[in-house]
Amino acid sequence: MVSNYISDKAKIGKNVKIWHFAYVGDNVEIGNDVKIGSLAHVDYNVKIGDNTLIEGLVYIPPLTRIGKNVFIGPSATLTNDPYPPSEKLIGITIEDNVIIGGRAVIKAGVTIGKNSVVAMGAVVTNDVLPDTVVIGVPAKAKYSRQEYDKKQSEWKNA
Repeated sequence: MVSNYISDKAKIGKNVKIWHFAYVGDNVEIGNDVKIGSLAHVDYNVKIGDNTLIEGLVYIPPLTRIGKNVFIGPSATLTNDPYPPSEKLIGITIEDNVIIGGRAVIKAGVTIGKNSVVAMGAVVTNDVLPDTVVIGVPAKAKYSRQEYDKKQSEWKNA
């Protein structure tokens, strides 16, 4: 019984964990200490940086670039065709230290800047500036990453 599909053309770093029923396509490069959850789909020509966590049911389309220390929450969907169905595809760029909440949707061609946060359920249709938290449909800047980190710290210590 096969529980995963991992292409023999994929380059997998050290200490990578890929959970049940995940798909990793051709020419994917996965850095060290990456975790990919159950039922995640990482399509072809994707690059994923070190220490990244991709939760279950996430779709990572072809041509996507994901930096280091990124968290992508459950059921997030990244897209690669701004006018489907077409034959011209474009990836998404997620820079280092980004957090993407569960069920977020990111439009093809968008760049999520360093240290940014995309709230759960947000629909991102434009680039996100570094150190910015975006929420809503469509996603709009709400506050800074510094404010997010403060709120997170208060939550943990409450």
